[in-house]
Amino acid sequence: MRYLRLAGIFWAASAAARMEYRAAFAVSLVAAVVETAGKLFGVYLFYSNGYDLGGWRWQEALLVLGFAQLVDAFFILLFQPNLRRISEMVQDGTLDFVLLKPVDGQFWMSVQQVGVVGFPYLVTALALLLFAGSASGLPAGGWGLLGVAAVAAVLLGYAVAFLLATTSIWFVKIFNVVYFLSSMIWSAQYPVQAYARPFRLFMTFVLPVYFMTTAPAELALGRAQASWAWALFAVALGFFLLSRAFWRFALRYYSSASS
Repeated sequence: MRYLRLAGIFWAASAAARMEYRAAFAVSLVAAVVETAGKLFGVYLFYSNGYDLGGWRWQEALLVLGFAQLVDAFFILLFQPNLRRISEMVQDGTLDFVLLKPVDGQFWMSVQQVGVVGFPYLVTALALLLFAGSASGLPAGGWGLLGVAAVAAVLLGYAVAFLLATTSIWFVKIFNVVYFLSSMIWSAQYPVQAYARPFRLFMTFVLPVYFMTTAPAELALGRAQASWAWALFAVALGFFLLSRAFWRFALRYYSSASS
């Protein structure tokens, strides 16, 4: 509860500062709708010409797109505004002040800022998932699996992004790698079966974006056994625990400004 209250204070202060420019927020709302419409139009172009994406029906492909939009919304809301600051703090030495606080360092670095322009993307992502799920005829159990898969996808996206951002301890100006991961998620906005085998292997075993987009959709649609929900969540939790261990390991090599 203490950490939840602290996160609430962080987000309220950050949102108040960013909402000072209300016109910018209004523009971001319109941009989110237009961008989502453009992505939907891209799916429509494939299916209107009789081409299916790896054997997926159009409403099932929209479910994959919805998961990609969901993970990307959290990148805009939390991951990018916060994780890029690791590199900045290492560079100017202000990471010292974070490590000296009586709060977990990873928690502080992960939630201090909130990008309010990501809220419209989150709303459109949830709307897209609800529409695609309804159009696909998901049963009651499928909706439950969709919720579990959504949590696992976001957790996995955070863990991989934090792992990459932590390498700033050694390679200071590497924060752009988080933006690279976000772009890779958008390369997986279509079912992975629609891509060539080398790219499928890359998206599964190198940068596991398959587990953030296609795998959750397969689980919700019943293309995978329900027991795979726990496997997907275990993958996400494993990466999260790895990010915790890697953060503590990296701090051993951090040369603070004071020392």
